[in-house]
Amino acid sequence: LINFDYFFVRKLMFIKYAQGFIVLPGGFGTMDELFEALTLIQTRKIGKFPIVLVGSSYWQGLIDWLKSTMHDVE
Repeated sequence: LINFDYFFVRKLMFIKYAQGFIVLPGGFGTMDELFEALTLIQTRKIGKFPIVLVGSSYWQGLIDWLKSTMHDVE
């Protein structure tokens, strides 16, 4: 068990040692961590790793929006 006093440190450690993400439907914290990982990959601060979004109907609106708005979404 590891306790963190600050949220950003927990996120940093969570992403730094990850080899992939499985993202379940959630709230603002889920979106925050997902976009943190995507931003770090996009800016090449960390290497690419798989991100699996569970529940296609939940994520489809976000994926469609990203594809229509962002230029480098695959």
